[in-house]
Amino acid sequence: MSQGPLIFLIAGEASGDQLGADLMASLKDLQNVRFAGIGGERMQAQGLQSLFPMEELSIMGIFGILRNLPRLLQRLRLTVSTIIKMKPDVVVTIDAPEFSFRVMKQLHKLSLRPCLIHYVAPTVWAWRPGRARKVAQFLDHLLCLYPFEPPYFEKYGLRSTFVGHPVAEEAFEKSKRDSNLLCVLPGSRRSEVETLLPIFKEMVALLKKDFCDLKVVVPTLSSVEPLVRQGVENWPCEVQVVVGDDARKDAFQKASVALAASGTVALQLSAACLPFIIAYKIGTISGWLARILIKTPWVCMVNVLLNKQAIPELLQENCTPEKLASAVGHLLRGKDARAHQEKAMDEAIALLKAPPERAAKVVLEEVLLRV
Repeated sequence: MSQGPLIFLIAGEASGDQLGADLMASLKDLQNVRFAGIGGERMQAQGLQSLFPMEELSIMGIFGILRNLPRLLQRLRLTVSTIIKMKPDVVVTIDAPEFSFRVMKQLHKLSLRPCLIHYVAPTVWAWRPGRARKVAQFLDHLLCLYPFEPPYFEKYGLRSTFVGHPVAEEAFEKSKRDSNLLCVLPGSRRSEVETLLPIFKEMVALLKKDFCDLKVVVPTLSSVEPLVRQGVENWPCEVQVVVGDDARKDAFQKASVALAASGTVALQLSAACLPFIIAYKIGTISGWLARILIKTPWVCMVNVLLNKQAIPELLQENCTPEKLASAVGHLLRGKDARAHQEKAMDEAIALLKAPPERAAKVVLEEVLLRV
């Protein structure tokens, strides 16, 4: 311990890499520590030498696991054997549960093992609540992004701490909004873009009749940029497609209203205080299954946090050009409606705030418990 505790971190995707980098920075501010593990560019900038490229885990998912099972098993064995050899004080896995939980289950079986902490709780409040009991069997501590999550796991004896959500720390400039600019976010997956963009196109055509100066900005990811550019051809108004975090942030600061596919973007829009409508549509069978499996009455995280519908959700059969045009038009022309949403978004983001060093303190406290 004279050199400081050794902390082994595992991140498998970009969002986890950012959480890991922030955690590492906070840990270094509090105490002399050493790092090992798997991470991306941000974690490496904080001093991590990644065991192998993080991107090898980013492809994982239900179908990704099947396609890449031999590589996954090889990387799993390498990760576990490296941890056994290095004997870290703590292992912190960050999201990526398909890989992370397999590592943790194997480490939990060891007679002499490190403390096992997972960062980003499974969404048991939304679906498959039985996962809470399962993860409690092999984890020592869970770091939660949402304030309502700890009780789901604590009832099974798993120490759980709300450590705040990174979106609550995002800073947006207060700039003059363009009253004619609509921000359209059709999702990050190919299936989402292919399903929603045609509906959004018809909606824009309807809006154009009442808002003759309407302009559209579409922030997207490079992975679906060609598909998005093809999808917005021949729209009945000026459309700008932008890529990258800075361009997206700029769009959120300039637009007056947004229309977004359901997802984590809802919190980013809330941090930017940009009034928005949530829209989503999947196949009939998938939609039927979702209604059975999903346990929350809302999909928008603002509504989940506030336990009421502050943000309109137009899903499945309600995701039509006519209903979307009516809802978006109401926001575009309604100053009071936008103000009502802005108040709700401020309340939701406030619930996600926590001291930035809280996660790091939990990790170090777990080290002390094992001394």
